[in-house]
Amino acid sequence: MESRNRSTVTEFILLGFTSDHSLQVLLFLIFLLVYVALLGTNILLILSVTFDQRLHNPMYFFLINLSIMNIGGPSAIIPKMLMGFLSGDKSILFEACMAQIFLSSVLGGSEFILLLFMAYDRYVAICKPLMYSSIMSASACTWMIIVTWTVSSITSSVNVLLLCNLSFCGPNIVDHFFCVFASLMRLSCSDTSVLDALTLLGSAFILLIPLLLIILSYYKIIASIKRIRSGRYKAFSSCTSHLIVVTMFYGMTLVMFMRPKVSVDNNRDKIMLAFYVIFFPMLNPVIYSLRNKDVHRAWRKLQRFHSTHFKVL
Repeated sequence: MESRNRSTVTEFILLGFTSDHSLQVLLFLIFLLVYVALLGTNILLILSVTFDQRLHNPMYFFLINLSIMNIGGPSAIIPKMLMGFLSGDKSILFEACMAQIFLSSVLGGSEFILLLFMAYDRYVAICKPLMYSSIMSASACTWMIIVTWTVSSITSSVNVLLLCNLSFCGPNIVDHFFCVFASLMRLSCSDTSVLDALTLLGSAFILLIPLLLIILSYYKIIASIKRIRSGRYKAFSSCTSHLIVVTMFYGMTLVMFMRPKVSVDNNRDKIMLAFYVIFFPMLNPVIYSLRNKDVHRAWRKLQRFHSTHFKVL
């Protein structure tokens, strides 16, 4: 690949969804409400788990980290997009664009690995209940989170560093609402064959390996549940939320990766990507708490705490 010292591009222009001012105002209101809801639902889940000692176990520890990822990923994208809707300024500096790609890549990649560890937690809880406390100890869970962030950070850093070393001679128009890795590679005037291969390898590592291990975990979970004479529903119900999230997350990811490359930047794909990186993180805490009595109890406890605190003030 050629060095980036031949680059003449210092900023990119994000076309977004539309150039119509009235539609931009409407989109600003929609995405602002979604962002507020996203922050509200995830912060509420984090506070509920934090303030309720009965929820201090591995499953909810992983949920807190999932909520942090759900907040961090969209926060790397939405504020800039909202500013663009209001000001009409669609430009983004080269460095800011690379930072946006890095943050969204790290937080997105971390979620795949975290979903694997959450599946492993359910596997141990159902298939090895007597060994659960020793296997899923506090130190083990901490190391799982460290591995999650470290692996995702390393793979994202390699991809972004290689992307930064490409030459960008123009044009600098990105037909998306944020800096998308694949879109920027197509704008480069360098040979991207090596980066294409490394990106494919990294994607397979981050996406497919966790998916295969998740499938293996649930195969063993289902086989174990079949041997249980009573309490099958209760055992499997503890996995339903995670299964729904995994199905939606991987389903959307596979659809986006399998679509033809020639259609990457059309409006349909923008809507799909918006759901993937903005709307889906808002749904995660709702899915995990919708039928969870423990979380509902924690919400009521948190509400009583705030009511009492408010009265004292």
